[in-house]
Amino acid sequence: MHELILLRHAHAEQPAPGQPDLDRPLSAEGHAEAEAAGRWLRERGLVPDLVLCSPSRRTRETLELVLEQVGYVDQRLEDDIYEASPGTLAALADRHREVERLLVVGHNPGLERLAALLHSGQSGDYRGMPPGAIAVLALQGEGGIEPGTATLSAFWWP
Repeated sequence: MHELILLRHAHAEQPAPGQPDLDRPLSAEGHAEAEAAGRWLRERGLVPDLVLCSPSRRTRETLELVLEQVGYVDQRLEDDIYEASPGTLAALADRHREVERLLVVGHNPGLERLAALLHSGQSGDYRGMPPGAIAVLALQGEGGIEPGTATLSAFWWP
């Protein structure tokens, strides 16, 4: 893998009474953010070879709107992405290291902590991926995904 793209789901509606968190849909603002994220990826030629997506409704809807902009790519729902730690996300990405450009669509705090861990080697108090944000990490070498082995080559938010 040479590039790992992390996409946080766009803004979602607040849960209705009794509604499971997994079932929260995107808000109107979230729809616009996801479409803009897809355009940003397309304009930079950052079309993934494979997408791993959380099973939550808001991540699936975010991905759907992004793919309308960049075109169809191989995609898989991964239950482990929902509420994942940076270590879980790193291990998941590492299992797909043969993929040239991997996109992971998920949630905070896992995504922003993974970006910080891969870039700086630390994930502690880092905060900085608002809904709909994209972090593009260029991975160094042929080894596995390890702390401090990536360069943050691009960052975008709506």
